[in-house]
Amino acid sequence: MFGKRGDTPQPLPQPAAPPQGTPAPAASPTGVQNTVPEAAPGPEPESVSQSRPPPPPPEPPSQPVEDEYDRARSEEYYDVKTTVFNALIDTIDLTQLARLDAEAAREEIRDIVSEIVAIKNVVMSIAEQEELLEDICNDVLGYGPLEPLLARDDIADIMVNGAESTYIEVSGKVEPARIRFADNAQLMNICQRIVSQVGRRVDESSPICDARLIDGSRVNVIAPPLAIDGPSLTIRKFKRDRLTLDQLVNYKSISPEGRDLLGIIGRVRCNTVISGGTGSGKTTLLNCLTGYIESDERIITCEDSAELQLQQPHVVRLETRPPNLEGEGEVTMRDLVKNCLRMRPDRIIVGEVRGPEAFDLLQAMNTGHDGSMGTLHSNSPRECLSRLESMILMGGFSLPSKTIREMIVASIDVIVQASRLRDGTRKITHVTEVLGLEGDVVTLQDIYVYEMQGEDANGGVLGRHRATGIARPRFWDRARYYGEETRLAETLAAAEILDVTGQPLGEEVA
Repeated sequence: MFGKRGDTPQPLPQPAAPPQGTPAPAASPTGVQNTVPEAAPGPEPESVSQSRPPPPPPEPPSQPVEDEYDRARSEEYYDVKTTVFNALIDTIDLTQLARLDAEAAREEIRDIVSEIVAIKNVVMSIAEQEELLEDICNDVLGYGPLEPLLARDDIADIMVNGAESTYIEVSGKVEPARIRFADNAQLMNICQRIVSQVGRRVDESSPICDARLIDGSRVNVIAPPLAIDGPSLTIRKFKRDRLTLDQLVNYKSISPEGRDLLGIIGRVRCNTVISGGTGSGKTTLLNCLTGYIESDERIITCEDSAELQLQQPHVVRLETRPPNLEGEGEVTMRDLVKNCLRMRPDRIIVGEVRGPEAFDLLQAMNTGHDGSMGTLHSNSPRECLSRLESMILMGGFSLPSKTIREMIVASIDVIVQASRLRDGTRKITHVTEVLGLEGDVVTLQDIYVYEMQGEDANGGVLGRHRATGIARPRFWDRARYYGEETRLAETLAAAEILDVTGQPLGEEVA
């Protein structure tokens, strides 16, 4: 039933029979008749007419035939899979299965599926049977066709646009994934299984849902009738191993001097906002910065879906809650941030600032909770401040713009800008200080920047990180208070010298 690619394909259509009396064309070595017409009769040397080699056989159409063959095999495979799956559901006792651990349940399902395949006389190779067993186990115990994608650590995003269209992001580039769901009903069941694990739901009455997987990967589901072509599922995967700033140096997202600078900023309790566009690595960078928080500090995190992976022992994790079926019981991000102030935190970390909670976060930063952090969607440090002001105004606070800007200047010390470049790489492009107000304008000062210098032969962006020459940033006194002023001065000096020459000190520039 399930043949391999080397099996005999369907016979190609044969040409029409030649008229009576016409010699039949010679057969090619592939067994396909040669349909090239012979030359018109005429005088020709004897040796040439007798020794003319047969024309080369036509090239077989590779890709279209293979696509059709794969499609037919896929449809046949899913028909058999549906039959076996339905027989499994009729046979197995789901109540007893729920009492087993994951490995024992998987072995039980494999045994039953093997029996069903034997009883129904399904003809397939050993490799195809193993594929069928694994798929059905994933459907019953896991997330179906998503399981092999979730197991890959090189995938950053999984984007499902209905049952037959799935894309993944690998190395910053989006490409199609060779998986498919049986239908939109199966995809919807998997979406419901994911969100129900964190106490949420998705259906026609509540078609939009944010959730998370057990490993902290962020999940967004939007279902019909809002999604016209079937449920849309987006998963932002987290790596199993928590990234550090040292690994970002290896990925060339930042230089060693920039790593040391960010470490000092986290260590001396600067109030920090991480700014960046979608998929630029804001949450990853926030995770890296929290690695420099002392283990004796009390940290409270507020998130829409819990993603942060803090390693300190004294951490309280809070998560928002959507309204229930009656439209009641909602707990917003602002509710969480306001409640943090009553929980005696040393630092407050907001996973993402999206609305009026910006006002409460600024108040927390300005009332003794030094070293608080948060992320925000924007494309530059200047735009970050404008978005903060807009979100405060959208919250219904009737404050003059100058008062809001004074609050921003008094609360935020550093803005770290992360960007995803056109070649798919992610870079930390700015480390910027908030200095103060000049009239009604907030003044900023870049300490450390990334300069693009061109691109290589493969379209990759070429550039360098460098210090801007600021010897004593505004948080110098804070660094001196924590005994980090010498290391800060050395880091800024090294970054400036290395980037001006483009080579380590003492070497000539080519």
